[in-house]
Amino acid sequence: MTPSSPFRDHTVMAVLRNHSVAETVRLTHAALDLGISLIEVPIQTPDAVPALEAAIAAARERGVGCGAGTVTTREQVDLCARVGASFTVAPGLDRGVVERSREVGVPHLPGVATASEIQAAIAGGSEWVKAFPATVLTPAWFAAMTTGPFPRLNVVASGGISARNADAFLSAGATAVAVGSALEDPSQFEKLSQLVASRG
Repeated sequence: MTPSSPFRDHTVMAVLRNHSVAETVRLTHAALDLGISLIEVPIQTPDAVPALEAAIAAARERGVGCGAGTVTTREQVDLCARVGASFTVAPGLDRGVVERSREVGVPHLPGVATASEIQAAIAGGSEWVKAFPATVLTPAWFAAMTTGPFPRLNVVASGGISARNADAFLSAGATAVAVGSALEDPSQFEKLSQLVASRG
């Protein structure tokens, strides 16, 4: 990734999975109201694409971009480029997806869970990766990877993250965290807002 990476300068990413178009738009605005301006809508099935398009439009109205998640094929990358997604995210590391994202000019966040995958992602030109599932890996994994073999790694912790455990992962070396269901829990809103404000 280049210095213009959409993930740079963000500590929290909103992941809006399996929602109706209307609910996706509502949650997009809820995230933006909390100061979360990095938003992902997974498209693991074709019927999720309208929600992605709606979120892209809603985010654009407020001057920010919106990306697509669970992008696992080159064809999905092409679709994302057509609808105006500002980035793509994958659960794993696929060289074809990485290469196609680069070809169409859409930044890509590959998923990793091992040192070998991190090394392969870096060798393929990725400066940012997504560690998934974060709560299964545990904060200790993040500390081991970022203070040991990959001290300059930019890693987004994704999977099971909430406002209640985000600090543990950030303190362990994660550059950012991805939250999903936390955006549907008003009791976490204040903590999410504080997290964004305190971490930048």
